[in-house]
Amino acid sequence: MNILSLFVLIPVLTIIAILFTSNMKQTRIVSAIGMGIQLIVAGILVYMYLAERNAGNTADMLFYYDAVWFPTLNIHYTIGVDGISVAMIALTAIVVFAGIFASWMVDFLYREFFISLILLASGVFGFFISLDIFTMFLFYEVAVIPMYLLIGIWGSGPKEYSAMKLTLMLMAGSALLFVAILGIYFYSAPAGGVLTFNLLEISKNTIPIEMQRFLFPFAFVGFGILGALFPFHTWSPDGHASAPTAVSMLHAGVLMKLGGYGAFRVAIYLMPEAAHEQAWIFIILTSISVVYGAFGAIAQKDLKYINAYSSVSHCGLVLFAILMMNQTAMNGAIIQMISHGLMTALFFALIGMIYGRTHTRLINEMGGLMKVIPFLGVVYVIAGLASLGLPGLSGFVAEMTIFVGAYQHTDTFHRVATIVATSSIVITAVYILRVVGILLLGPIKDDHYLHLTDAVWYEKLSTLTLLLSIAAIGMAPLWLSDMINFSLGPIIEKISGVTIAGLF
Repeated sequence: MNILSLFVLIPVLTIIAILFTSNMKQTRIVSAIGMGIQLIVAGILVYMYLAERNAGNTADMLFYYDAVWFPTLNIHYTIGVDGISVAMIALTAIVVFAGIFASWMVDFLYREFFISLILLASGVFGFFISLDIFTMFLFYEVAVIPMYLLIGIWGSGPKEYSAMKLTLMLMAGSALLFVAILGIYFYSAPAGGVLTFNLLEISKNTIPIEMQRFLFPFAFVGFGILGALFPFHTWSPDGHASAPTAVSMLHAGVLMKLGGYGAFRVAIYLMPEAAHEQAWIFIILTSISVVYGAFGAIAQKDLKYINAYSSVSHCGLVLFAILMMNQTAMNGAIIQMISHGLMTALFFALIGMIYGRTHTRLINEMGGLMKVIPFLGVVYVIAGLASLGLPGLSGFVAEMTIFVGAYQHTDTFHRVATIVATSSIVITAVYILRVVGILLLGPIKDDHYLHLTDAVWYEKLSTLTLLLSIAAIGMAPLWLSDMINFSLGPIIEKISGVTIAGLF
């Protein structure tokens, strides 16, 4: 058994085990054990990967496995990982594990809830291990579809509207992706060889530039919709606000990362000439995402909407860095995906816990909560400091790497775009410090809040898992950065080897 297949098999076995549970306690325990095992396997994978690299294994992809799935179209179950996908798998395992405990008290259709949540996770894991782009697309759909049920059934507010809007927008992105994937497939062997969906095989060839120009926008926008690319981001705030806590954690912490990862792994890597030519268009759009999302967060009064618009800004920064197409900025983009995944999952977990006590998400109706829920208050402050880029936490490592890499471009266009994106640091500090001041400090506005209880054991386990991961990356980022840089080498070599400089 290839260790990578366990990341799909363990969720499936956990779902089967949940079907045989008879009460809520059993369902919770089975879910926690299954995702706990998944987290342990992810830790083992990180250790094995680093051990292989330290032993001198220089293969582009490790733990490679290939099996024919549909021979007529040459579709394979092809899996393998490099340092980038290993990092994303570890992120997913951490967020899913924390999400299980953040959902500990779900009592309505609890069995169906945990099945849908774990099914979503299995799709994400399958996406990150896939090297066949058709299989990758299949897992992408498996990850997206459960969101409709999770929001539409267990959500709050205008949940039916939000679920429908999210699903339709992401299905539109899927349609664009499908066009791009088919186009890549039919031009995967321009010399007349066997057509293939294998990512590694396609990367050895050069798709004709005319087709790249046509297919690149389909691929980048298709993935960019999931990554909250402006102006296709509007599904994200509504989806986040209506989703239950754990679903918001997975949605922003993991699912949106499929957009950045796919844009990087498929759109830019396989079509570098068109990426260089058209990058300026998407740099403008992502710069707007970064600044608009931050300003949008300032204007919100609902905690979930604040974090949702913050996610638009931070995910826009991921796409912005990828489009810089140099090693430093792309390294920062991967670290930003991991950092933001942990931070936003922690934020949504805390928001759910605070809402469960105060029964409101409006910051103007709260105040002085640090006095009555000090553990949750302190964790919220640390998460906020990570979001605004405090040194020693993961956000600083990611953003500094991105901006240093982006500013390596010497032309006016790239430097102006970098300065615009950098302004989001100040805007982020404004809304983070504003929320902390209103929410946690000052007098208690409602006497009912005097009787609130602080975090219980499963809430502490959920939040501390995420918080310690954020601190670990902030304090010791080099192992992660080196692991990513090693895998970026062949990708950067292919991207920088093109002869087209683009418009800017």
